[in-house]
This record gives sequence, C-alpha cells and structure tokens, in this order.
Amino acid sequence: MHIAFNGWFWDQPHVGSGQYLRRLIGQLRRIAPELEMTLILPPHIQSPDAVPENVQVMTSGGFGGRLGKVWFEQRSYPRLVKRSGADIAHVPYWGPPLASSARLVTTILDVAPLIIPDYTSTLWTRLYSALVTTAATGAAHTITISETAKADIRRYIGILEDEISVTYLGADDRFHPQMGAEHDEAIREKYNLPDRFVLYLGGFDVRKQINLLLLAYTYVIESEGNEVPLVLAGKEPAWGTSVFPDMRAYAEELNLEDVLIWPGYIDEADKPALYRLAEVFVSPVMYEGFGLPVVEAMASGTPVVANEIDVYEETLGDGAFLTASARAMAGAIIALLLQEPLRESMINQGRAQATRYNWRKTAQATLEVYEKVMGL
Repeated sequence: MHIAFNGWFWDQPHVGSGQYLRRLIGQLRRIAPELEMTLILPPHIQSPDAVPENVQVMTSGGFGGRLGKVWFEQRSYPRLVKRSGADIAHVPYWGPPLASSARLVTTILDVAPLIIPDYTSTLWTRLYSALVTTAATGAAHTITISETAKADIRRYIGILEDEISVTYLGADDRFHPQMGAEHDEAIREKYNLPDRFVLYLGGFDVRKQINLLLLAYTYVIESEGNEVPLVLAGKEPAWGTSVFPDMRAYAEELNLEDVLIWPGYIDEADKPALYRLAEVFVSPVMYEGFGLPVVEAMASGTPVVANEIDVYEETLGDGAFLTASARAMAGAIIALLLQEPLRESMINQGRAQATRYNWRKTAQATLEVYEKVMGL
C-alpha cells in the first residue's frame, strides 16, 4: 500500500496541521515499516528537515501566496500523486483536491470557519471555504480528531457518519513531570517568569476567547491580589481585527496590566518546562477540534481549568476542572492555587486521562482507515 501525503505544512511543525503530519508519518514508519510513503511538497519547501527514512520526497513547481496554495492543492499535488503511483492520497488538513487519481483521505481537524463567521469575513475566505467544503464531500474517507468534531462535520459539511473516523491526537513523551525538569529553572530565567504563575499558552484568535480568561482574572486578583500573575504565552498578532480583537486594550480596560506577563513566542523545546513551572494551566476557548495543549499540560503534571465545551467534556473527562462562566473559572483557579489536596487530585486525574492519548494510537487508527479504504 502506497500513501502520498500533501506536505504543505511540513515546514510548520508547531502548528496543528504540521505537527499532526510529522507525528503521523513518523509513527506510521514505526508501526508499518512495509508501508510505502511519499511526501509531496510545495515549491517553497526545498530542503525539508526531519523526513523519516524510506519516505520518498517529491517537490512541485508553482508559486507562493494564497493562489499558490490553491494551485498546489488542486493541480500540483494531484498531478504528483498520479506520477507517484500512490494508492491513497492523504491530505492532512482541510484542503483536499476536487479530483484525485488515488483514493482520497482527508483529515479535518475542525470546521471553525463554518461555525465562527469571523473566519470567513472576506470574499477570499468565503470562496476558499466553499471550495474545500465541496471537495471534502468527494473524499473516499474523512478522518477527524474527536467525536465532537465528527458531529460538526456531519452537520456542517454533510458527510455521512460511516464515512468519518475519529483518531485522537497524542501528547509527546517529553510532556512529563520529570523528563527534562533539570532545565526548568533556566527556562524560567529565559522568559523572566515569576516563582508562581497561571499559564495560558496558545493563539490569540477570537475562538481562543482570551477575553473570558481576562475577565475571570479580575475575580482572581480580587481574592488573591497580584501575588500570582497570569502569563499569556504565544506570538502576539496584529491586534484590532475581527479575528484578533485587541486583548491588550481589553486588559487595560480591566486594569489588569500589573498582573499580566506577555512573554511572546515560546520555543517548542521550552513548552514542557513552561507547563511544569505553571501552578495552573487555563484554556478558555469556545471551540476546538481536540485541544492538544490541554492534554500536554495534564501530561506534564499541571492541573487544568478549561471552558466547559463539548469537546473538552469528551476528551478531558475528570482530568480537568471544567467551568461555564468567568466567575466559575476564577473560582476554580483560586481553589487550585490554595487547596493542595484538590490540586494533587486534579494532577493525578489529569495525568491518568492524558495517558489515553498517544501518537502511536493515532497512527494505528489511521492505518486502519487506509486498510478500510483499500478494502483490505
């Protein structure tokens, strides 16, 4: 069996689709060494790093930009799939071609553009969303990363239930309470972090709902003062659009400037230490396909407070403290800061829950999809 992967995100290993692709191919090589794999790359990736052994690489011609991405997805990638002789074309993100010589498998991590209007506010985004939605209905099989996301795909795209499989994501082994912990204090100094802090780590787009966390923190400081700052880690966007509402301005309105730390982009290698150093990790998001940072935090031995959304109820279970309002979120944060027995209980439950998810299981479930598509 020969799989040809769309490698558009190969050079972005720390975003969702790039991380998924790299972990998937790496684990497939381990569990199915007989599997033939080809990685088809766009023209801007000329020297790909970390390609596993015995994975063939093909690079397309073309051009960059938004039109270049569509050209690669709809023309260059299918053409090279045919040239490779692959049995299955796997697009590991929501950008499949309308036609493929090989059986098409598409991974849809989430359908945020169909649920949150801010993501399709321009003519270009609306046209692209319409294109990939139409193309997705032509796949031989669709993979997604939670039962919640599967329900959304059925509702918003109309793909039949038996044509969608769920393959949960996983936390790397490096997310562990002790692995590499001897370097944690150096990471604290690198980002100038205090002895105690509450952590958010991720993006700042509208669905991450940072405004909910900021509002919650006004209640935290009413109770605890400025003793435990809130660290908002991640590369800051150009604030002030519908997709990236200005959270710095909102924090100023709430008089939170003195209790906030904005360390900016966090090197991927430093993330396990950041989780371990935090007293509490908070995820206020309104919508996710899975929520990998929360699982990584739990695996690292950090108690988690998260917004009560369907996917978190599915994937986190009793491993996280789920809350339904800013005031309740604040109460959970305060309780975990002050009550050591509760804190230890949530750490243990979180670690136990995180063990359910690993990339080997993801790869095994994906291999089963391939076999199903090929009728094996």
